[in-house]
Amino acid sequence: MRFSVSLKRLLCLLADGNFHSGVDLATALGVSRTAVWNMMRELKELGLEFSAISGKGYCLSRPVELLDGQAIQKALSPATKPQIAEIEIHDELDSTNSRLMGLASSGSASAGTVCLAEYQTKGRGRVGRVWHTPFGGNICLSLLWRFEDFNAFSGLSLAVGVAIARALRTEGVPGVGLKWPNDILWRGSKLGGILLEVSGEAHGRYAVVIGIGLNVHIPSSRAGDIDQAWVDLDQVTAGHPPSRNRLIAGLLNELFLLLPDYPAQGLQSYIGEWRQWHCQAGQPAVLHLGGLAIRGVVSGVSDDGLLMMDCEEGGLRKFASGDLRLRTDA
Repeated sequence: MRFSVSLKRLLCLLADGNFHSGVDLATALGVSRTAVWNMMRELKELGLEFSAISGKGYCLSRPVELLDGQAIQKALSPATKPQIAEIEIHDELDSTNSRLMGLASSGSASAGTVCLAEYQTKGRGRVGRVWHTPFGGNICLSLLWRFEDFNAFSGLSLAVGVAIARALRTEGVPGVGLKWPNDILWRGSKLGGILLEVSGEAHGRYAVVIGIGLNVHIPSSRAGDIDQAWVDLDQVTAGHPPSRNRLIAGLLNELFLLLPDYPAQGLQSYIGEWRQWHCQAGQPAVLHLGGLAIRGVVSGVSDDGLLMMDCEEGGLRKFASGDLRLRTDA
């Protein structure tokens, strides 16, 4: 669906989480009460839950903090601000990663371009999974950066995991863990993830789009669509999640500390801390690699970012890629 101007205005009126009468909403928007009801149904389709009570009106089940470019800019560090080329904020996109990959391929975006969306129609995780993003309920962030050669960004997804964990810690989020190669966990359930996409450019350069998704609030109506254990910041913080805009600024602050020096420092500057955040070492797991399911116990991660598993067949082995899942039958 296309997110209309009228629908955005309605959401802005309701964002405070208080009751607003149908009459007042209709007057403010210059539409009929029937039109207001139809728009409320559209908000529900976007994953926004609400109450409708005769004599009181409409009320969202929780306040919504909409993305605010000025609020994000205000929370950025002085060192980060000059490194950002542009911050795009979209009400609706197919995917923030796809948006930046398209701009990169056409040469119409500079390194340091940031893309944010309130709602994604085709949000993606690793290995082709769908990532569910109710409107205004998650953080959908992508950042474009460029590297001069392929080896310059080896192990980058692990280093980005460290940056995310640091940003969450700064916002007072407890119990965060990292899962190889690019998942953010909380007590074994998925809180977010990283999706890196790369394209070659002229003169041997590479455009890298770093996609970050974090669950802030997923309504119960959307929970049934998710095929793995998940958690959101609303649950983690007992109903008091950090400001989305402030957390986005914190993520950008950490990323722009990481990226300029990464070709020189590499994963070696981050692997020790990554291991401190690692929450699966010593646990039985299954690594799905193509059509193979390799069972074993997670030993850790090597200095160059490879997964080390003590496999049931073959002993200790290293893997550069794969879909790692904990074994539930151990």
